[in-house]
Amino acid sequence: MTPPQPPDRTRRQLLAAGSAALALGSGLLPRRADALPQRQAPAVRSLAFQNLHTGETLRAVYWEQGRYLPQALHEVDHLLRDFRTGEVHPIDLGLLDLLYAMRRQVGTSQPIQLISGYRSAATNAALRARSHGVARASLHMRGMAADIRIPGLELSRLRDLALSLRAGGVGFYPRSDFVHVDVGAVRRWNGV
Repeated sequence: MTPPQPPDRTRRQLLAAGSAALALGSGLLPRRADALPQRQAPAVRSLAFQNLHTGETLRAVYWEQGRYLPQALHEVDHLLRDFRTGEVHPIDLGLLDLLYAMRRQVGTSQPIQLISGYRSAATNAALRARSHGVARASLHMRGMAADIRIPGLELSRLRDLALSLRAGGVGFYPRSDFVHVDVGAVRRWNGV
């Protein structure tokens, strides 16, 4: 089955992602003292995902020669879709760049395990009815958040890495075994 064609990226998304790309390439994103040594900005950016709900996997170069690759973005959008409804939504380019920066600093070839990416308003409302920990205006509904883990990386280390980048919100859910990252305001919280 071929996924539907990607929606056009908004000018705002492209500008935000361009700013993130400049920060990544110039080394402006803060680094932890124990992070990998500084290197030149890579010619390509790639991500690898394993969707834990659908079993799907994806390895994709999503940025190359200074530009985002529409087909790869389409594939990422599809993999990070609302698995409950099948609804696909553009994933914020800044979120992809954040996930790329995290994976690069860890220095792993392991895929990011995805618990939740995009969430439709209906799914968010249903989850909110079952749990007080789901935000009414969740950034998942805008494609700006992901709940993740990385195999072989201690959850608290993943949280610390996300916090060190100061690129958005970081929620730590040790009992549920994931870290929430988003590209909204810089903030942190602990969940269950």
